[in-house]
Amino acid sequence: MVRFGLGPRFGARTRWIALALAAAFSPVLVAGSAFAQNNQDTIGNGSTAGVAVDAEGVLRRTTVADPTGALSRQRVQEALSRLDRNVARPSKLRKISLTRLERELTKRIAAGEEADDVMRNLAGLTRVQYVFCYPESGDIVIAGPAEAWGEAPSGRMLGIASGRPVVQLDDLIVALRAFPPGNRKISPFIYCSIDPTPEGLSRMHQFLQEIGRQFVGPPKPGFEQFVVEQLRDKLGMQVITVGGVPASTHFAQVMVEADYRMKLIGIGLEQAPVRLRSYVDRANPHQVARNALQRWYFVPNYECVRVSDDSLAMELVGEGVKLVGEAEVVGNNGQRSAAKRGNPASQAFVNAFTKVYPQLAERSPVYAQLRNCIDLAVAAAYIRDQDFYGLAEWHPGVFENEADYPVETLNPPKQVASAVNSMWKGAMLVTPIGGGVQMRPTEAISPTNLMEDKDHVVAKARTEIDLSKLAPDQWWWD
Repeated sequence: MVRFGLGPRFGARTRWIALALAAAFSPVLVAGSAFAQNNQDTIGNGSTAGVAVDAEGVLRRTTVADPTGALSRQRVQEALSRLDRNVARPSKLRKISLTRLERELTKRIAAGEEADDVMRNLAGLTRVQYVFCYPESGDIVIAGPAEAWGEAPSGRMLGIASGRPVVQLDDLIVALRAFPPGNRKISPFIYCSIDPTPEGLSRMHQFLQEIGRQFVGPPKPGFEQFVVEQLRDKLGMQVITVGGVPASTHFAQVMVEADYRMKLIGIGLEQAPVRLRSYVDRANPHQVARNALQRWYFVPNYECVRVSDDSLAMELVGEGVKLVGEAEVVGNNGQRSAAKRGNPASQAFVNAFTKVYPQLAERSPVYAQLRNCIDLAVAAAYIRDQDFYGLAEWHPGVFENEADYPVETLNPPKQVASAVNSMWKGAMLVTPIGGGVQMRPTEAISPTNLMEDKDHVVAKARTEIDLSKLAPDQWWWD
């Protein structure tokens, strides 16, 4: 949050203007509405909100309209008619052998074919709950709930019954490539960030000083919109940075979209689908250090892994995601440094956002997708660090090779125009900007964060799975 006064003369004679600003980005896929009735990822009148990335890497906002729900119903029928009855059946615990899946995918590629729909959508898996290793059969298995799926009008692949996004093969491969077999000392920092440039912040700072000196008395009609447009112009384009995974992957763009959508909720430009007061509704400018920049970003809840005594089984528990905040100070030249005091309104907002995250994930698929990506990254880190590759004698092949199975197929995000929302708020300009997603998956599997497998529940879940009856080409089962 940037807190700037507009000048003593202006402020003494009238209310001062308060503005909320944030910059963000969303991937090519429009933020989607689920097939389930409880999903409200919309902007009203049956339109789903979202943006696209053009060939130059610039954000463009867009919507998809489905006012009567007819398109969604059509997609449901198409999906049900296309899917095999067995894979379309809901399952509390669907199992997928990564080693067998990779072997069958290798055969298809060798035959000049692509991954089929069941492979691309991991047999309808909507959450990774377990990871198991079976050295005796050479299998590494992930397991979780699954259901029939279809493509929503937004372009997302969603479960037909629940509206939850389906875990994507591309995202799984991105996670596995981030933690390849071998060097356990490598601990990639996976992140995205959307930030104003120092030049943009400096121009904004100068503009606010100038406007405070120039204007005296009550603001004239159109003044507020003038300030909004000028702030947007002075800040200019903001920079999108992705690290730890390729920016041109679906995994990366889920991170950036989730950050984008969270900021829009925070500044009141998007209505949350659950009860959640925005940051600007909570903000009290007098409680914030002058020239303060507020950053919000997602991190994993690192206490999310339960492991069996022999380490051959692990369970991912909890929601796995939380929102945190930090304050910085912006200097005249646009450079940022740590602020000496925090912001109670910002802290209240991130705490509330974290608390309702499970409900948000149910109603707005991008947050469930972010949770799935974090789960996949933690699972991939565990598979590598426990050397499941060596135990199963598995050499991933096409899962490791971009030339054989490309996942870097989307326009990488590079920059986005600043988005500004205006409102009256006391006597200061409040501007929350900055943020992102930050994850260090290996922290979740460090000894200090691991949860005890009381009553050997995780170990029992592994031993109850029987792989002996699987057909040679079978890679998923219930």
